[in-house]
Amino acid sequence: MRIISSSKEMQAYSAEEIRNGNTIGFIPTMGYLHEGHLALVKKSVSECNKSVMSIFVNPLQFGPNEDFDKYPRDIKRDTLLAKEAGVDVLFYPSADEIYPDDLPVKMTATSRTNVLCGAKRPGHFDGVVSVLTILFHLVQPNKAYFGQKDAQQVAVVKGLVDSFFFPLEIVTVDTVREVDGLAKSSRNVYLSENERNQAPLLYQALKAGKEALAHQSVSQTIEQMKATIGKSTSAEIDYIEILSYPELTKLAEKKGTIMIALAVQFKHARLIDNLIFMLEEEK
Repeated sequence: MRIISSSKEMQAYSAEEIRNGNTIGFIPTMGYLHEGHLALVKKSVSECNKSVMSIFVNPLQFGPNEDFDKYPRDIKRDTLLAKEAGVDVLFYPSADEIYPDDLPVKMTATSRTNVLCGAKRPGHFDGVVSVLTILFHLVQPNKAYFGQKDAQQVAVVKGLVDSFFFPLEIVTVDTVREVDGLAKSSRNVYLSENERNQAPLLYQALKAGKEALAHQSVSQTIEQMKATIGKSTSAEIDYIEILSYPELTKLAEKKGTIMIALAVQFKHARLIDNLIFMLEEEK
């Protein structure tokens, strides 16, 4: 596995692979890899000639009171995991390499951002679309791989790619879960033992919400989920929302592709999860 830290070297590598007729799969991450990330690598390896993973903790997508400095980092462990998973290139740039000067052009995500996590994280998705625009231009992938757990991010990124006609395909991979249903996350390490025992209830609440939505209203389903989580966990509910997907708008009617999403705050870990599914029109 080749490790690249220079933007120019990354561009040169991709240009050479493209000249050789190879397809490039891209897995953008912030590191501290877990099985969810490795599932993205597995998908890329199965579909593309070359797989490039980036590890970059992007400062632009962290707010002033968020956990940029505390975000878990372990590049030695990540390098080993990436190599074992079949990554061909690990792109590990510094912040100065990605943002060498004050950006003369600012990017703003104008839709799909004022709900869910975006509602309380102003500027977060501006940081996401900014760094991905840079990374997409450096890596020049044919396909880029994202996990469904970050469904709002996927919706925003699809909007970016469609709006600016990026010549690449966004591939969404199902959320990877623990045996008990908890979505894999780099932040799970911050859960106490008691919180870790409670956390699988989030996925259970999502599945129960999906079943309930078939025969009751959106508001009733949300209140039922809030009651379940509030009674059985110590977590503070940030939001529970039921929206169209990928538009992320309120449901005019209960049909089509729907997402039930939630976020909760344990003492030291904020967890998100979702279910995306098709719902037939009520008769």
